[in-house]
Amino acid sequence: MITSVSPSTNSSFLLTGFSGMEHQYPWFSIPFSSIYAMVLLGNCMILHVIWTEPSLHQPMFYFLAMLALTDLCMGLSTVYTVLGILWGLIQEISLDSCIAQSYFIHGLSFMESSVLLTMAFDRYIAICNPLRYSSILTNSRIIKIGLTIIGRSFFFITPPIIHLKFFHYCRFHILSHSFCLHQDLLRLACSDIRFNSYYALMLVICTLLLDAILILFSYILILKSVLAVASQEERHKLFHTCISHICAVLIFYIPIISLTMVHRFGKHLSPVAHVLIGNIYILFPPLMNPIIYSVKTQQIRARMFRLFSLKRY
Repeated sequence: MITSVSPSTNSSFLLTGFSGMEHQYPWFSIPFSSIYAMVLLGNCMILHVIWTEPSLHQPMFYFLAMLALTDLCMGLSTVYTVLGILWGLIQEISLDSCIAQSYFIHGLSFMESSVLLTMAFDRYIAICNPLRYSSILTNSRIIKIGLTIIGRSFFFITPPIIHLKFFHYCRFHILSHSFCLHQDLLRLACSDIRFNSYYALMLVICTLLLDAILILFSYILILKSVLAVASQEERHKLFHTCISHICAVLIFYIPIISLTMVHRFGKHLSPVAHVLIGNIYILFPPLMNPIIYSVKTQQIRARMFRLFSLKRY
């Protein structure tokens, strides 16, 4: 059974697995270990294919590499605690480690949102202004975009994350998930959390919500441009180039919205539901993105087949 962690110390926090199902952890560890292996292998394969194939050295695939790197880092940032609980290696996490993990989880979430927005801009330029595509998205400009994404994702979340270090945590130190989140630590704090609460809300509005609106707006412009094309075959071809990105957007935003709703309105739900939705939030996009782009993107799919054929023979 899970034991309580005393509220009198800020030293450590108890991670929550599937409460009441501890005897099933050896069985749960099999699918979760397989999912993490697929996350790491799939995203490494995407990065390897783009790195080694000269024909894929194009803006669209550079942005895909950014997405794969983000997903790979998300998997690496949570694998120790998620699998550590299921394997019986850990139950608790120190405050400093918890703060560091929450920093990377939230930073990588903002980074994925920024990359998806950049990919929408890439599709908009490719479809609505194809003659200027190569002159707009030059290599130097792509590098600047990448650095801006990193700065935007990790710089602005630093103040509230650092502030967590100076809170007094007087409630029982039991987290809602098998990893650390900013909102989870706020729930356990007895200090004044107004700065963190308002700052985090504004950050979500100015990043995740704004990105979602801009992505939607870019697709409205793309749709308008595509419908202006006379040929039905050309319309289908142009829509097909956007399918992978649309899927990536949906599998990112649906879990993150679901997790936000659960934290906000799902206090009556069982701890298992919180843990399950939390794991979907951190694992579903990194798992599905490599599969989607391998299946739906012809250049990636062809290079993957060629790679496996060489390994076989």
